[in-house]
Amino acid sequence: MDSKFLPTDYNREPITLIAGRGRYPALLTEIIRAKGIPLKLISIKSETDDSLIDGFAQEDHVSLELGKVNQLLKTLKSFESKYVIMAGQIKPTRLFKGLNPDIKLVSILAKLKKLNAETIFGSLVEEITKLGCTVLDARSFLDDHLASEGVMTLTKKQPSSDILEFGINMAQNIANLNIGQGIVIKDKTVIAVEAFEGTNKMLKRVGELELKDLIFFKTIKKSQDCRFDIPAFGLQTLELMKSLKIQTAALEKNSVILIDKPEVLKAAEKYKIQLIGFSPR
Repeated sequence: MDSKFLPTDYNREPITLIAGRGRYPALLTEIIRAKGIPLKLISIKSETDDSLIDGFAQEDHVSLELGKVNQLLKTLKSFESKYVIMAGQIKPTRLFKGLNPDIKLVSILAKLKKLNAETIFGSLVEEITKLGCTVLDARSFLDDHLASEGVMTLTKKQPSSDILEFGINMAQNIANLNIGQGIVIKDKTVIAVEAFEGTNKMLKRVGELELKDLIFFKTIKKSQDCRFDIPAFGLQTLELMKSLKIQTAALEKNSVILIDKPEVLKAAEKYKIQLIGFSPR
């Protein structure tokens, strides 16, 4: 089986990738192609990396403006897509400025009781599903790049079990409130909570405090729709932690993607940053 996150009846049929920014969609592309699975790309203008786009033939790629849902649905029909996967970031502020929604998206937004990434992307997934497409779990094919249980890099004495338990519970409570997927603690005090600004900007705020023995936690909420908004942890975040002297990160197993995991673990060992995988509570 190619991935435990795939439908049981999936048999290497073609996939359409809807790609945002960052290394995540490129890594996914490499893995899918290595398995010999046909892949097409829908890129988002001003979001998707040019290096990813350049790797697709013209007939296998369509570039769309963010917010053009009708064009997205028409493209999926023209691609005859049975399976779709969404990967990569969209700059958060674009949900509030520079979106330029078409009539279809305006209609979707008008029906939402709450306006956030979860409700917007959840409604988009519903529209794609109405076409007869299956939107795959965003962790599909990335089994080997997920956080695993226990100590992934051991560079110093582990935090005490009660401090880890405190951090895990606080992170998951905050995630369940749809505030954010990450927090930083010192001892049993929450120092910062990730919200709309994202992980790296939160960590930069923490760095200004110049505190020692901080722990960064990353998790998902219990009701997370894993077809979108899966947290990722990569070299950029690791290098930021190094510069800010944050030496421990606790990541929920099977829920946080370590982008290029072997390279991340190697760099963490080099930087003397401890990575710990934990089970959801």
